[in-house]
Amino acid sequence: MNEEISHHDIRRLLKTFGVQADEAILRYLEQHPGDSPLRLRITLEDVTEYGTNAPHSLLHLVVEGEIRRTPHP
Repeated sequence: MNEEISHHDIRRLLKTFGVQADEAILRYLEQHPGDSPLRLRITLEDVTEYGTNAPHSLLHLVVEGEIRRTPHP
């Protein structure tokens, strides 16, 4: 049951991020047209304040990619 709750929270957070990121990227591309792809880096990191009980290694994930720009006539 706890795993199900965590999974629901993960999906909710990622969905919120996805919607906001999509809107921000599209707005950015509209404001900054160009020919070369937009290169992005998305970083996920644990910012929990654990105090003295911090895990040995914290969650850290980096994903990089390119967004192709739509050619303008």
